[in-house]
Amino acid sequence: MTGVSRRGLFAALGSGAVAGGLVATGVATAERSGASAAASGSSGSSRVVPFHGEHQAGIATDVQANLHFAAFDVTATSREDLVSLLQDWTAAAVALTAGREVGDGGASGGAPLAPPSDTGEAVDLHANRLTLTVGAGPSLFDDRFGLAAARPAALVDIPAFPADALVPERSDGDLCVQACADDPQVAVHAVRTLTRLAAGRAAVRWAQLGYGRAATVDPSAPTPRNLFGFKDGTANPAGSDTATLDAQVWVQPGDDDAAGGGGAWMAGGSYLVARRIRMHIETWDRTSLQEQEQVIGRTKAAGAPLGHAGEHDAFDVRTLPASSHVRLAHPETNGGAQMLRRGYNFTDGTDGLGHLDAGLFFLAYQRDPRTAFIPVQAALARQDALSEYLEHTGSGVWAVFPGVPDGGYLGQQLLST
Repeated sequence: MTGVSRRGLFAALGSGAVAGGLVATGVATAERSGASAAASGSSGSSRVVPFHGEHQAGIATDVQANLHFAAFDVTATSREDLVSLLQDWTAAAVALTAGREVGDGGASGGAPLAPPSDTGEAVDLHANRLTLTVGAGPSLFDDRFGLAAARPAALVDIPAFPADALVPERSDGDLCVQACADDPQVAVHAVRTLTRLAAGRAAVRWAQLGYGRAATVDPSAPTPRNLFGFKDGTANPAGSDTATLDAQVWVQPGDDDAAGGGGAWMAGGSYLVARRIRMHIETWDRTSLQEQEQVIGRTKAAGAPLGHAGEHDAFDVRTLPASSHVRLAHPETNGGAQMLRRGYNFTDGTDGLGHLDAGLFFLAYQRDPRTAFIPVQAALARQDALSEYLEHTGSGVWAVFPGVPDGGYLGQQLLST
């Protein structure tokens, strides 16, 4: 079914519903706390990533150590209920990302005969650079909420690729929430909280935990390694490279007008493609070092392009093996198209046959999937030697809302149209 089964997830989340009004109290205090922590330059678990801004946090933000990703099916039947859900999520996100408990009484200060407004497992863990990033999938733009005309032209369904083994139960979703934090319990607590608040209006469709970030947006940080032992994301755009982000990641005013869609509201947002990619670890581990390096196109030790010594050495992509992953995925091979990757490793036990159910939870942000992920993945699916060792088991695409201004709420640009 999923990395976290629906039954297991709901058991962990609990069955109590939380009224939307509970999250609103104390939000101003949470915002002041977050601003204070950021201004003081505090480090470690107290570091706060501001929630409000032109773009949502969790995209160009320095990649945190842990992920809890969840896709939701909206069960509400009215646009008003959808708006109230996103307003409640916004109020909770402001508190959570500031490292504060949710609700008036929090985990232990409320009425003793009522369920606590905060579940309490993140008490004393602080903010831990928590970010919450939310987007809308193609299915939200059906006829339920009057949003069909507002569907962006770039929000296309991801086509089927050769050798895909997608499981419908862990693909797609009306809404997605990406929670990233330096402490895993902080990330899990955030999704648990939003799920409780969604009771009666949305339900988890599938979820995925991730660890050991498989990409970085900080050029000064060491490039992480994936579960095949290779450095992953060497050419990832820097989160501080505003020119590249504007060109490749952030939707610009007029983008959707030119394409004939209804997504003018997406300016400042981005498109997220998520893929659960199982790695056939055991097969890879029996492959010679020489063949592994030929498949990837880089050395295993230094991450250098084949024929070079350093990871960041300039190279001619045409000198790499024609079927190597780096050559096929490189921007020079794809008309300059780039994606901002924020992938995470995952290990979800075994498959019942003694093989690890492990791999990469691929997360990539881009200005337009039609010119970035889709053509790149099509080329990889046809020619990439690495495909022999991979199996794509989950997939989804979402229009990630622009940032939330003070006093606004997630998705307001869409739902006020």
